[in-house]
Amino acid sequence: MKETGKKALTLKTLNKSNVWDIQENDVFRMLEAAEKDADLADNFKHYIDIMRSAFEIEQVKIDRPEVIKKYEARDFKVATIKLDEKTSVKYAIKKKTIMRVTDLTYENIRHISAAKLMEVIERNFGGGWDSLSQSIQDIIQSGFDISTTTLPKERLHKKGGMYEKKVEDGFDVLEIPKGGWTEAIFAKVKPLEEKPHLDLDDEKKKTRDDEDEDDEDLPDDIDKYNDDDDDDFDDDKLTEESYRTTIEEDPEELSLQAEDVADDDDY
Repeated sequence: MKETGKKALTLKTLNKSNVWDIQENDVFRMLEAAEKDADLADNFKHYIDIMRSAFEIEQVKIDRPEVIKKYEARDFKVATIKLDEKTSVKYAIKKKTIMRVTDLTYENIRHISAAKLMEVIERNFGGGWDSLSQSIQDIIQSGFDISTTTLPKERLHKKGGMYEKKVEDGFDVLEIPKGGWTEAIFAKVKPLEEKPHLDLDDEKKKTRDDEDEDDEDLPDDIDKYNDDDDDDFDDDKLTEESYRTTIEEDPEELSLQAEDVADDDDY
């Protein structure tokens, strides 16, 4: 079983994101380890609902060998779960596969590799990045850095071009032929952002100290400083320097696109 941080996952720490880190046998081990917990029966439905986000789960209501074999033929794992001293249930469980772009969710997007993502996109009828709905693009970009370019196929692998630079930077690439042109989709897993640890006790103490210092510095005639003029926003200060773009463009490649696209009827 994989670990989150330093602690192994348990039923009580399981959520709809980290449940993608475990396999069928891990599920049964968790449930078996929790058999002695008094709250297992009370919270069993809650645990099963979490697991359903990553697993196909079916209760085996007819406990006969021929029925069990049918589940196993479909790659299900079958086991009996003891809820309490008097109640036992049998479940068949199988990890969901991510085969289509519609299988992607915010919960599972960080549990696949860039290579796996390329396979999933390629199965989407070969339509390329723009063929994906905005909602699917948003899900993918929550876990991956994505770049795309469309060039004449003989120019895509130009030495020193975008393709070579992206591959050297660790991006996986999917090439989608479009007539005499080729669309290249580049994908690289985004690093997880570490959330800074906040010591609440220290922060509260610092806040109280800062408030005390501020009170000491306040002048007696504080009311004359409560002027709303300082809050006015000056529109003239908003210049185009306030914006920036992150789009990468190769001037030579853009020139080639402008020259070739008029003569290419296949794109």
